[in-house]
Amino acid sequence: MRIVSLLASATELVCALGAGDRLVGRSHECDHPDWVKALPVVSRPTFDVTGSSAAIDALVRERLFAGAPLYAVDDARIAALAPDVILTQTHCEVCAVIPADVDRGVAPSLCRKQVVALRAGTLDGILEGFVEVAKVLGLESRGDALVAECRAKVARVRDRVAGLHRPSVVCLEWIEPVFAMGNWGPELVDHAGGESLLGRPGEHSATTPWDAVRAADPEILVVAPCGFGIDRTLSEMHLLRAQPGWRDLRAVREGRVFVADGNLHFNRSSPSVFDTIELLAEILHPTTTSSYEGEGFRRFR
Repeated sequence: MRIVSLLASATELVCALGAGDRLVGRSHECDHPDWVKALPVVSRPTFDVTGSSAAIDALVRERLFAGAPLYAVDDARIAALAPDVILTQTHCEVCAVIPADVDRGVAPSLCRKQVVALRAGTLDGILEGFVEVAKVLGLESRGDALVAECRAKVARVRDRVAGLHRPSVVCLEWIEPVFAMGNWGPELVDHAGGESLLGRPGEHSATTPWDAVRAADPEILVVAPCGFGIDRTLSEMHLLRAQPGWRDLRAVREGRVFVADGNLHFNRSSPSVFDTIELLAEILHPTTTSSYEGEGFRRFR
């Protein structure tokens, strides 16, 4: 079976299921595990993704308003790769290639291929997607084992933080404009032993007035923009620091502002998101574990 993945999360999932050798093509965003970067790239963004968070937001809004696609799919290259299965998603048209992007110019020969679209907005939904993809790939037992492993990770962290103080937390998924993290983000915080503020579990992340962040006044502030690594986020933290009342926030006063790798640990509905619970537990309860600081997150001062 030959697989083309148009979603970074799906690429990670296929590898976690032990079927990485079946991958013959990937999206421009697929970068983990590292070896998948050698696969042929079959998609590209139709807007400049290298600019600031404000510039990216403006370009995305402009294209969405015009009904223009955010991603272009190389149909000819996909046809040449002759996949049996194409993996994509329906959850967020901003984050990755969606079926509509495939349908806009898909070659007739590809219409007979199986397109599997992940559509999760919650952790349970993510696990259901794992099972669905595993079934399509004929790897049901591996899918069941992966789901059991992910649930066991959640249980281990919950047991570790049980009975500890649950600090209030705000997670931001974008800097300019500010977005509070929704989807599975609040669930991650809950499992890690915290009380998530602003973002709603299972709902899309949304533009959030800065005054709402000030009013929430969390004990801990986590900044993990979608698609950004730590260094790229650090380069824009001056924008938050310039917001009115920044220095008055409890998280700032107490030195509990953290910049995390949103691209790898927060924004992908992949098996690695279940490791993020332990990363957050390290931020919220630093005496319980220590392995992610430096690579997965850094304290911002």
